[in-house]
Amino acid sequence: MNKVKDYIPHREPFLFVDDIIEVSNSNIKTKKYISSEEYYFKGHYPNYPLMPGVLICESILQSGAVLIAHITEENIKDDVPVVTRMNNIKFKKMVLPGNTIEMSVELIDKKSNVYYLKGVAKVDQKLVLSLDFACGLVKKEAMELK
Repeated sequence: MNKVKDYIPHREPFLFVDDIIEVSNSNIKTKKYISSEEYYFKGHYPNYPLMPGVLICESILQSGAVLIAHITEENIKDDVPVVTRMNNIKFKKMVLPGNTIEMSVELIDKKSNVYYLKGVAKVDQKLVLSLDFACGLVKKEAMELK
């Protein structure tokens, strides 16, 4: 079940999901271990390492993309999940080196090829971040560089 790379096109150093803990047709739980060697800690902030909030958001978004791939059974064959909206983003706590982020994403609605989701990130059972977001599926050939 831990084949994240089978579901989404993201790769290191921009892959922010390590494991799929549980997945159904409406929910997913994933996790990401935050090493002290993460590339972004070199500049955010030297001597006071703090995971950028936008990357915590990205962890949740990637978890949502895995959920969408699971639901559609498309995996990464033809479509790429693209974020179309993020709302109600609330930051509650910091994520530091050595933490493990646990993400949960729930499918709220689907209209055509757009999926509406709600996600949370927690560290040690404490809420770190919550947000609502939407992702659309875009055909890979529409994204090819010309």
